[in-house]
Amino acid sequence: MLSIGREIVDAIVAHARRDHPDEACGIVAGPAGSDTPTRHIPMDNAERSMTFFSFDPAEQFRVWARMDERDEEPVVIYHSHTATEAYPSRTDIEIAGYPDAHYLLVSTRDPATTEIRSFRIVDKTVTEEPVRILDASVDPVAVTTYMFGQSPTTVDYECSA
Repeated sequence: MLSIGREIVDAIVAHARRDHPDEACGIVAGPAGSDTPTRHIPMDNAERSMTFFSFDPAEQFRVWARMDERDEEPVVIYHSHTATEAYPSRTDIEIAGYPDAHYLLVSTRDPATTEIRSFRIVDKTVTEEPVRILDASVDPVAVTTYMFGQSPTTVDYECSA
């Protein structure tokens, strides 16, 4: 299960909407070994594409070097899909290189709906996981858990923007 703060999810969705119609991408760093996403880092999509993303190599080098300095790792790797549901494409699965990371996808295909889903991708095997959104602004211990879809072809729950 991915547990992530509402403010980080809101920042990721805002980044995805801002970069639409191109795919947006970035990471959320956290303390090494903690599985706790704490620092949102939006990145540039070097491809500037509606159907593909890649991190700019120079920017990625700087971001990863800064994470090393801070004893952090990429806990969440995210990107958006602009015309399809939030499910990893064949290309997404092929390039997934961090088996411990949560792969968060945001679909911006419908401006009135926010669709986010999280996956683990290990050895090209995709496993969807629930997203638990921590909302400290309401109550420091309050959480909301969402499971955005149960299969690659359906979405069972979408929350309004």
